[in-house]
Amino acid sequence: MLEKNIFAGFGGQGVLLMGQLLAAAGMMEGKKTSWIPSYGPEMRGGTANCSVMLSDMEIDSPIVTKPTALVVMNRPSLEKFESAVVPGGSIFVNSSLIDIKVQRTDVNVYYIPCNEIAAELGNDKVANMIMLGAYLGKAKCVEIETVLDALLEKLGEKKAKLIPLNREALLRGAACIE
Repeated sequence: MLEKNIFAGFGGQGVLLMGQLLAAAGMMEGKKTSWIPSYGPEMRGGTANCSVMLSDMEIDSPIVTKPTALVVMNRPSLEKFESAVVPGGSIFVNSSLIDIKVQRTDVNVYYIPCNEIAAELGNDKVANMIMLGAYLGKAKCVEIETVLDALLEKLGEKKAKLIPLNREALLRGAACIE
């Protein structure tokens, strides 16, 4: 198993957190992982992306130039990275904010209305977790419960009350793929 992923969107959309949680969950499950963030100089609203690799074997280079999966939360990210995905790879599109379709016909495309589902759950901040759930529903590279364990570790016990909402968001995202 070798997953080469790029997660991309605007700063403040939780793109880097999605990558961190995936990498942390991979480590918790005994996989080799890498996570490399990249973001513009703006604190919020600028571009942000990260490369995440998960593998059963050693990772030669953590740089992802040809992702097997692309997760995009905004239109500029789709326009920037769509062409990089390997043929047969997957593109996960936040259809709530991206008003164009993927142009390629040699990739698998999943349109996930992340912001609408987050609104249904009563918290706009879980749109990223819905998208991560969709990715996990397809990739099946780590367990959702392991991602929640990683999230609890990141949040700390004081914010443990947020875990049930995040579990629901991940499950709703995964259900979009079924």
